[in-house]
Amino acid sequence: MRNTHAVLAATLAIAAATALASAAVADEAKPAMEKCYGVALAGKNDCKAGAGTSCAGTSKVDYQGNAWKLVKAGTCTAIKTPKGAGSLTPKT
Repeated sequence: MRNTHAVLAATLAIAAATALASAAVADEAKPAMEKCYGVALAGKNDCKAGAGTSCAGTSKVDYQGNAWKLVKAGTCTAIKTPKGAGSLTPKT
């Protein structure tokens, strides 16, 4: 019975270590993201859309300046919209 517990404990330890290693690799594979204001279409923002809104999906108009969308880091200000380029800070 003791050997069974030892084998089970070792198996669980290996499984936990494998899971942690897999999670670390998955995190490294994800590109860095940043908040980009003024690029989301109405109702497609990821968060922050001003007073009277609860968060994701609550922007009222296309390219709302105080609503942000997550984009790949380093690309925000290169995104062009009919209202100008994306911004790393809220637009008025």
